Amino acid sequence: MVEKQQDHIQQWVSKLVDYKKQKIFGGRNPMDTKKKRILDLISLDGQVAIVTGAASGIGLATAKLLAEMGVTIGLIDINESDGIDATEQIKESGGNAKFFLCDVTSDSECKKTVEAIHKEFGKIDILFNNAGVIRRKNVLDLEEKDWDLIVDVNLKAIYLLSRHVIPIMIKGKGGSIINNGSGWGIKGGSNAVAYCAAKGGVVNMTRAMAIDHGKHGIRVNCVCPGDVDTPLLRGEAKQLGVDEETFMKEAAERPLNRVGDPQDIAYAVLYLASNLSSWVTGTTIIVDGGGLA
Repeated sequence: MVEKQQDHIQQWVSKLVDYKKQKIFGGRNPMDTKKKRILDLISLDGQVAIVTGAASGIGLATAKLLAEMGVTIGLIDINESDGIDATEQIKESGGNAKFFLCDVTSDSECKKTVEAIHKEFGKIDILFNNAGVIRRKNVLDLEEKDWDLIVDVNLKAIYLLSRHVIPIMIKGKGGSIINNGSGWGIKGGSNAVAYCAAKGGVVNMTRAMAIDHGKHGIRVNCVCPGDVDTPLLRGEAKQLGVDEETFMKEAAERPLNRVGDPQDIAYAVLYLASNLSSWVTGTTIIVDGGGLA
């Protein structure tokens, strides 16, 4: 008798739960609804992005992640062989991408490349200005040609690409521009005077762009990485003439006790490109494992 009552109660509870699911979720499992909500926030299905410096490091990791989120990627780099390889990696994973060889310090090449990407994909929704270069020297040791190179790649390139992309975004009624800064764009560092100057410019340029183009529905933000395990970072050890293993060990000396992974920065870019940050513009997100804390 007791068992029959328990069965009856269990059946009644199950029916009540099913009824509530039907009433609240339209018959869908609440977990499915939750997943859909999350996907709606981070999904970028159908959008088109330009990623500069996309052949390796942070650029490659970001291009791959955005492609996973449904973005068609126009990869830009001066390294043609690695750029083509990066594009193939994205395609093999089911993403849509095309490589464009471009010197981001040349206005004519930036214009031609942006026009080609726009013609190929019909629009541009996201621009990740990521290309970068560093020379570890102070004012006395740095040659003028290296100053020009560092400022041109890290800072001028953002101006050049943005001036050709923004009119397309305005016609499309909005977009997201993410500039790659650096922790050294916020505080100084040793033997990196041109890099610090350029990245400081990136941080404040981001604010100015956000003010100018918010009325067009374009959000402009900056991500500032700490030391991330990329060819660029490892190359610094060689420039400074120090042991690479020791250099990387010292770079990990921060609250989270590790150097960054390119994916760490890619996640921040995804946030700034997605609806999760729909009311975020003119800001700088520091992603450095607590290095500046």
